Amino acid sequence: MLLIQNGLLFTMDSQRPLQGDMLIRDGKIERIAPSISPAKDMDVLDANGLHVLPGFIDAHSHIGIAQEKETIQGDITNEGTNPITPCMRAIDAINPMDSAFHNALAAGITGVMVGPGSANPIGGQFAFIKTHGRRIDDMIVLAPSAIKIAFGENPMTNYGTNGNMPSTRMAIASLIREELFKAQQYFANQSSNQQKDFSLECYRNLFEGRIPLKAHVHRADDILTAIRIAKEFNLGLTLDHCTEGHLIAEEIARSGYPAIIGPTLASRTKDEVSQSDFKTPGILQRAGVTVALTTDHPVSRIQHLPLCAGLAAREGWDEYRALRAITIDAARICRVDHRLGSLTPGKDADFVLWDGNPLEIRARVKASFIGGRQVWPD
Repeated sequence: MLLIQNGLLFTMDSQRPLQGDMLIRDGKIERIAPSISPAKDMDVLDANGLHVLPGFIDAHSHIGIAQEKETIQGDITNEGTNPITPCMRAIDAINPMDSAFHNALAAGITGVMVGPGSANPIGGQFAFIKTHGRRIDDMIVLAPSAIKIAFGENPMTNYGTNGNMPSTRMAIASLIREELFKAQQYFANQSSNQQKDFSLECYRNLFEGRIPLKAHVHRADDILTAIRIAKEFNLGLTLDHCTEGHLIAEEIARSGYPAIIGPTLASRTKDEVSQSDFKTPGILQRAGVTVALTTDHPVSRIQHLPLCAGLAAREGWDEYRALRAITIDAARICRVDHRLGSLTPGKDADFVLWDGNPLEIRARVKASFIGGRQVWPD
């Protein structure tokens, strides 16, 4: 057992932090109270003067797939030879030895959604993993956790410039619709003795409502096309990047779909990200949209996730909401909030000790814990 004493606990179940203690048993949070008396078999850590928060979550990343300090062989983010690749699984490409995992832990990030890039209209299956481990199977929280779809410049550039389909936004939407219709018909007509189709079975969790489509969308029209298609097939959806989301905030709110904003710290290298702004998450959240943040690592580096939340708060976003976007709201969007995202009894003991407000540039991580075990510094 581990007892954290005298910390300022930001549980994320309440806007008001609690000065008190937290008891960890068997990798889970067992109890939170103003004071817990230590027993003989407890390890005790005095967190006096420290902020205790849930481990942060990056809701869209390519960590371990687009590896740092590697040549072209280390960046295997996109299978750019076929526009429709739903069967690809992130867990078969993530390298836990990527040095970026160390950077994530040093920045208090203990959970990430990881998956393929945006070269393909349908790109494959994301996985939600923890950021510490040597064997990917031991790091998985949820896999598959989403199926990637992509709109806009990236699929058109990857295929259209080579004379292949898609070269237009219409073709992207058409390819996605055709594939989803095929999968819909497959499940509707399936009988007990029907031979399973590997290329379509990968959609089962999607059509049964357990995971969402994860849409790469920047421009307002692409955002609305993604919503239109998801509604047509009655599917879950997250709007990833959502760069021009602030221009259609009310429309997104009415859709009921959440948004994952970023990588706002990156440069505006494409026409479709010209409206990128740290004001976007606050505008969307105030309109009624559930919001998380992404670094889109390595587009911007994963350790800058708290900085992104801080910069959004500087642009008028409520600080508590900014923290929720990288803790409990991110966990809910990623569908792992039953285990992560808040300091709540029964949840995984993934938490971080900070020497100040994590949204302030001078704040530093003193220690990161996953499953009640200190993993940084190790």
